[in-house]
Amino acid sequence: MDMSITITVYGAEKKCASCVNLPSALETKDWLEALLNRKYENQPLAFEYIDIENPEAGHEEFARYIIDDDRMYPLVTINGDIVAEGNPKLKDIYAKIDHLAS
Repeated sequence: MDMSITITVYGAEKKCASCVNLPSALETKDWLEALLNRKYENQPLAFEYIDIENPEAGHEEFARYIIDDDRMYPLVTINGDIVAEGNPKLKDIYAKIDHLAS
């Protein structure tokens, strides 16, 4: 069953204190998009980047949650479920996509 899967990467231009040596949230989104589109070429995937300091409409509450709860970013969600914070683990991301795609 092919259903659209949305991967959202939340972050900010300024990296979080715990993530100084990691790629930026936007770089993480671009990397995940290239990697996952190759791995899941027959699965419709949608990608979005949300700047938590200037969130798009509909993402304000979750962006505020990330800031207020001092969550690490980039924070990655798949269809609204948090799957990674900080340095994303591909194993967790693959497992979530495989589960949704089955």
